Amino acid sequence: MRLWIDTEFNEFKGELISMALVDEQGVFFYEVLLCEKPGPWVAQHVMPILEKKPIRLGQFQVRLMAFLSHYDTVHLVADWPEDIKHFCNALITGPGERINTPPLTMEIRRDLDCISHLPHNALADAFAIRAKHLELESA
Repeated sequence: MRLWIDTEFNEFKGELISMALVDEQGVFFYEVLLCEKPGPWVAQHVMPILEKKPIRLGQFQVRLMAFLSHYDTVHLVADWPEDIKHFCNALITGPGERINTPPLTMEIRRDLDCISHLPHNALADAFAIRAKHLELESA
């Protein structure tokens, strides 16, 4: 199953704030982590539009594992490398430990640039990336 991903993070190369995954049928995962000290740009453009209360990392990982467990395989599609980085970091629970996932493959595409109806909201952006990819395939 293909899943399109978008994340929001605290300024350049900062910690993860939110992650969204959207599958081919539009089923989605969207969670928000606590960001105690957002940078100025993030405070202005990301924090006001999260539209969800933050949870702790452990709970985030449990919910991510539950979502991914619905698929036999996952092909993750991103438009930015840091989205993949944050996804992979979220899989790691401790030294030598990770959440259980189906087999994963990943793809980063430069041709999926688009603007969602709510820019800098990971869920809206993931849906827009999915739509752009499907549009390109049908062309």
